[in-house]
Amino acid sequence: MDSDPAHRNDHANAGASEGRAFVVPCHAVRPGQIVHWLQRGWRDFTRAPALSLLFGGVIALISAAVSALAWSLGRFALLATLLSGFVFIAPLLGVGLYCVSRALEAGRTPRLGDSFVLAKRVIGQAGVFAIAQVVILLLWSRAGMLVSALVTIQPGDPRSLFEFLLIGSAIGSVFAAFTFAVAVFSLPMIADRDVDMVTACISSVQAVLRNKLTMLCWAGTLALLTAIGFATAFVGLVVIMPWLAYACWHAYRDTLDASSWPQLP
Repeated sequence: MDSDPAHRNDHANAGASEGRAFVVPCHAVRPGQIVHWLQRGWRDFTRAPALSLLFGGVIALISAAVSALAWSLGRFALLATLLSGFVFIAPLLGVGLYCVSRALEAGRTPRLGDSFVLAKRVIGQAGVFAIAQVVILLLWSRAGMLVSALVTIQPGDPRSLFEFLLIGSAIGSVFAAFTFAVAVFSLPMIADRDVDMVTACISSVQAVLRNKLTMLCWAGTLALLTAIGFATAFVGLVVIMPWLAYACWHAYRDTLDASSWPQLP
């Protein structure tokens, strides 16, 4: 008979781990729930305005700096480097924002220090996500170069221009859809549960595939609001990006059932 409590706990934890599925279960969500996600995200923003504006200001400044350098220097290699660097920073900023909604949901007062602690705790998982995003970004850019090389635009021929735009848009849509499917629920989940990034990403993709119409509408909403932020010379991003991050948190909570995975402290 095993009298060691620690040994019994190890067996219990191992049994719980073995009992969990590799993919997190998901719920069916309707397009109408998007309005509720945005409403709850805005409520979180108004409950923590100072912290939200701080994160939003950082995101807006980084976005403006990347765009300004790319515009002034016009070098693809530099732009790719800057974007790659931003891809590594963005997940940590997202985790920091999800921490705000997480604290409010638990009835706690959000603090900047808590966001830093959580970001530090999941930095390894966020790094895996960032590396995957860099690979997707590089493949996306190579696909664009290939289209430019294989599909030539003939001067004065609108048909060739239409074919170029059609093929380029189709390829870009595939990469954009894959990036969205991988990221939309995986980052909120690693900010909430003790789960590896592979499980989080696969679970995110599965949830998107099982809620195609709703996720298509959600992706369009995120893209539209983000475009508005850029159209306001990045000023709108100060408010829009935290708001959307909080809304994404509530979308994750409504869509994935991660109760079988240990909650992060």
